Amino acid sequence: MIQRLTWVAMGLSGLIWVCCGCTNDLHGNNLSQMKTADLTIDGQVFHVWLARTGEELSNGLMFVTADQMAPLEDGTQRGMLFVFGDEAERSFWMHNTLIPLDIAFARTDGTIIRIHTMEPLSDQNYYSDGPARFALEVNAGVFAQLGIAEGDRMEIPSSVWTE
Repeated sequence: MIQRLTWVAMGLSGLIWVCCGCTNDLHGNNLSQMKTADLTIDGQVFHVWLARTGEELSNGLMFVTADQMAPLEDGTQRGMLFVFGDEAERSFWMHNTLIPLDIAFARTDGTIIRIHTMEPLSDQNYYSDGPARFALEVNAGVFAQLGIAEGDRMEIPSSVWTE
């Protein structure tokens, strides 16, 4: 009987350990604590959360809801700008991302080199198809709705990468 209880206790402690380990994967960025900036593309303003640390870059918009991504009262679109330290080939996936998103990869000068519409909760990789320093994620369909295309240029405040 004691041996059986020991195995049950070991099993439960393993289950508790596994579940506790899972909780770290079940949260995203605390958007209210992230720095923000406004950037423009073809005169259209986007209010964006800035993902610059390793954790912010990894979590991205995981677990963010449609309500959190809703445009501001004045119609300004929300998004997240991923800021990397250098230009390199980039790839993103939508693991634990609940809503469909558009992504625009851009070079250091802000030129958009690739746009994708990404499906929620997918492990498919979406590639920049060239060296990119930035990636901007917004609600799916926003870029098409606003006529934003590859070759357009993001005007990113220098404070975004100098802070």
